[in-house]
Amino acid sequence: MDHHVRGAATKGLRRRGIDVLTAFEDGRAEAPDDELFVRATDLGRVVFTQDDDFLIIADEWQRVGRHFAGVVYAHQLQATVGQIVADLQLILEVATPDEMRDTVLLLPL
Repeated sequence: MDHHVRGAATKGLRRRGIDVLTAFEDGRAEAPDDELFVRATDLGRVVFTQDDDFLIIADEWQRVGRHFAGVVYAHQLQATVGQIVADLQLILEVATPDEMRDTVLLLPL
């Protein structure tokens, strides 16, 4: 989870048994977006964010053929916490890590 994501989304996912790592928990609460993107890639974790800077980073990486684990984005005004939790759970249930690789998904689905 990017540091801009409300804690309610993290709590909702964890109540459903979903493994979530926040930027804060990873000691990167103050890290710039590009560093968070690299860290998530190194860990093989899809980034969930509500920060459109991650869309720019993902686009740049795609253009140069640099691989990443995936990005899921929801605009802060277009998805409720409940929608975010439900959509992320659905993605985790149907998409494999290989299917998420180098992919950007926009919520709500």
